[in-house]
Amino acid sequence: MGDVSGGTVTDGAALGRILPASVVAVEMFGDDPEEATVALMPEEAAHIAGAVQRRRREYACVRHCARKGLAALGLSPVPILSGSRREPLWPAGAVGSMTHCAGYRAAAVARASEVATVGIDAEPHEPLPDGVLSVISRNEERARLDELAAHDPATMWDRLLFSAKESVYKAWYPLARDWLGFEQASIELDPVRRRFSARLLVPGPELDGTRLDGFEGRWLVRDGLLLTAIAVPRAET
Repeated sequence: MGDVSGGTVTDGAALGRILPASVVAVEMFGDDPEEATVALMPEEAAHIAGAVQRRRREYACVRHCARKGLAALGLSPVPILSGSRREPLWPAGAVGSMTHCAGYRAAAVARASEVATVGIDAEPHEPLPDGVLSVISRNEERARLDELAAHDPATMWDRLLFSAKESVYKAWYPLARDWLGFEQASIELDPVRRRFSARLLVPGPELDGTRLDGFEGRWLVRDGLLLTAIAVPRAET
């Protein structure tokens, strides 16, 4: 798709590898503080007017990615505002998720008739800051991380666990409309298949007539980034 707003937008070459074909992924590497702000729609500009420049830049670029994805689904461009928990408010007929970290912005969108919810997260492939792991993890998760690190010390398993939990929350919230704490889901990381499973430790929401008890996701390490993604398909009728 070429260059836009001072950065390069792609069709989700990295993120798309860990999402099903029913989900459109769009990525952006780099951004420009002045041109990126122009990409904001008026309602979005008003919503983020009081934020610092860096936050406005992230907000604009990730929404540019989202609109590229929505256009690929045949949907017209609309403002993408934030809800009470900063969740993106998608237009009718669409579901999605957005993420950003230093030098990277991405969005993943799908038709609500095909996908119930999406959760994505991007993190730098670096260890978590000191003290964070004990806050975001459960005892059994930390034991599993020790085993994984013993076999593969090059992968930042603690950061991967954090990213997976972020993707779980982003997939959970549109369905449950409620908070999910780090301790309320137990995650197992599969180093061979590069997948993860999340077991919910609280009652899950009903989805297509079935109570949800967990999520399945995929992960990828590439170019200094760690990506995780969840897409829950609609039940076949």
